[in-house]
Amino acid sequence: MEGKAEVVATASNGEKFLFPNDLCFGPDGALYLTDSGVFIDEFAPNNQIRADYMKVRYDGRVYRIDVSSGEVTKLDSGIKFTNGIAFGPDRLLYVNETLTGNIYSYAWRGDEIAGPRTLFGNVIRPDAPPGWKGPDGMAFSTDGKLYVAVFGQKDVTVLGGNGRVVERIEMRGKLPTNVAFASPGQKRLHITEYEFGQMETVEVASDGLALWDGLPASAAQAS
Repeated sequence: MEGKAEVVATASNGEKFLFPNDLCFGPDGALYLTDSGVFIDEFAPNNQIRADYMKVRYDGRVYRIDVSSGEVTKLDSGIKFTNGIAFGPDRLLYVNETLTGNIYSYAWRGDEIAGPRTLFGNVIRPDAPPGWKGPDGMAFSTDGKLYVAVFGQKDVTVLGGNGRVVERIEMRGKLPTNVAFASPGQKRLHITEYEFGQMETVEVASDGLALWDGLPASAAQAS
């Protein structure tokens, strides 16, 4: 690492990014990016979320970026505030939608994403109070569970392989924003939390699923 920043992409076919939010590498070595699909001033002027935020037009998108060539491909759009993104142990791509609480999956065939999004699960509590809330950053564990930071709900919601809620880990602060697993063998989950500006750590049953490193799966296996 040389400490230099380089702009890789700002748009797809002339369509500028609006709110690049989260990213991860895929099995093909490409970078997958969520764009929440709205300028921040449109739903949170002066850093305050509008009371009528549900009336704002959101065009959340999912992109694939070839880091070597800079080529950007739009994979999906029309999502209500696209946010967290992660590849699962099944090689499916998972993306969440903050304003509905939905988690979607995209099939992986050959060496690319194929087909439309499919509803995998939802993380919003049935008795959740009104107000801005929904899934933010997320990560898989080695046993196939998906840990989702739920902003505004004061928890990390855990989904099983069938998409059903199996656990809710309550936080001290009500605004968790992202999750990351500790080093292999530690079985700990680190959570960033916005309300108190802190990081919380909890013990969990499994380690985190290894992340793709930006190399195609074939190249990684060869090395």
